[in-house]
Amino acid sequence: MDDIPLGKPTAYPNGYDPNLLARIERAPARALLGVGDSPPFVGEDVWNGYEFSWLNARGKPQVSGLRLRVGADSPSIVESKSMKLYLNGFAQARFDSAAAVAELLATDLGRAFGAPVAVALPTLAELGQISALPGDSLDDLDIAADVYQRDPDLLATDRAAPAAVEETLHTQLFRSLCPVTGQPDWASMLIRYTGPAIERVGLLRYLISFRNHQAFHETTVEQIYLDLMERCRCERLLVGGYFLRRGGLDINPFRADRPNDWPALRLARQ
Repeated sequence: MDDIPLGKPTAYPNGYDPNLLARIERAPARALLGVGDSPPFVGEDVWNGYEFSWLNARGKPQVSGLRLRVGADSPSIVESKSMKLYLNGFAQARFDSAAAVAELLATDLGRAFGAPVAVALPTLAELGQISALPGDSLDDLDIAADVYQRDPDLLATDRAAPAAVEETLHTQLFRSLCPVTGQPDWASMLIRYTGPAIERVGLLRYLISFRNHQAFHETTVEQIYLDLMERCRCERLLVGGYFLRRGGLDINPFRADRPNDWPALRLARQ
C-alpha cells in the first residue's frame, strides 16, 4: 500500500484530478479471510459525503450531499483519503448542471472501483434526516469484557431459546483500527438474522473484541459476517456497519446471504 496517500502528509489539490483516486484490490484481504473469487455473500458499500461543492457556469458555489453505492462484487475499493482529495478537487471546477457533476463522478468512480457506481446528490435537507437503528440494542447488557482482539470463540447459540428465531440486534459500542494509521474507526453494527438464537452476551463481547483489530471497514464487516455464519449457523444473515464519518465521508458496508433492501440509514454520529 505504498502508493496510497493514507497516513502521509498531503497537500490538498486546487483542481479536478481523477488520477488522485487510489484503488485497493479486494482479493488480497479476502484471501486472508479464506474467501476466494466467489464470496459466500452479496452486498453493497454505501458512501455518504457531507462536504461536497462545485461551481456553476457563472462561478457561483453549489453545495449538496453525496451518496455513492457500489456492489461488494466490485474488484476494488477506493482508499478513503484519496477519495477526499479527489472530491475536494471539484470545489473550484465549473459545471453546467448538477447532472453533469453526477455523470462525471459515476464515470471516474466506476473506473476506480472497476464496477458501476450509483451516484446521488441529495439536498442538504434530505441529507439531514437522522434515523435510529432498528431492532434490540445490546448495549444495556451488564457484561464484563477483557478481550480486545477479534475472538470468534466468544460466539455461541442460546440453547435455552427456541430452535429458530428471527431478530435484529445492534450495538453502538463498536470500534476497530485503521490497518495503515492505527487510528480508531468507530461504528454502529447492525445484525439481522434467522436461525438458532445467538447468545447475546457472547455476541456483544465478540463485537467488543474488535476494539484493537486492524482492518478496513469493508473487510471488518465481511469478517463479522463469516464468523457469525460459521459459529452460529445462521439460515439468513445481514451485517451492516455504519462507520463514523472522517473528513466528511462515512462508509457503510452491508453483507448478506442474498440481495436485500440495504437499510442505508444516517445515524446521529454520522
